[in-house]
Amino acid sequence: MYDGQVGILAKFFADIGLIKSPADLLSNTTNAMIAAMTADIWKTTPYIAILLVAGLQTIPESLYEAAKVDGANAVYQFFRITLPMLKPTILVALLFRTLDAFRVFDLIYVLTGGGPANSTETVSIYTYKTLFNQLDFGRGSTLAVLIFIMVTIISFIYIKILGAEVFSHQKR
Repeated sequence: MYDGQVGILAKFFADIGLIKSPADLLSNTTNAMIAAMTADIWKTTPYIAILLVAGLQTIPESLYEAAKVDGANAVYQFFRITLPMLKPTILVALLFRTLDAFRVFDLIYVLTGGGPANSTETVSIYTYKTLFNQLDFGRGSTLAVLIFIMVTIISFIYIKILGAEVFSHQKR
């Protein structure tokens, strides 16, 4: 779909004037990053939506009925019932999405290989290139361990910020 010669999206974007020519979509640094981000978001949005729908289905209807009896409007119900009850699901969805975005490799490798001019190179692509293209196993392994450490730190921050309240309710 992004191919510069036969890609339908590249042709469409050129026809409506977003890019100069279909070949510019993946060969321009800014366009390539936007294309890679769009594809990644498109790929993972349904999964996050399914997680959130599953979380919504766990909220008892009786809470909404009680809120209606008490005279609560839809906005109040959303902020006082729906959002607090969805907090664990949002935590899981946020963790999955962030970790997936942090480790993205396949999509960018297939689309651009990290180019043009390393503009779409992620930490995973850089690690791969260091490890296998440059055959620098020490540095590549170190980068892989650093990715693991950063992912762990991000996870702990999310759990500390969003999960503290979730886990404190489970202890009662």
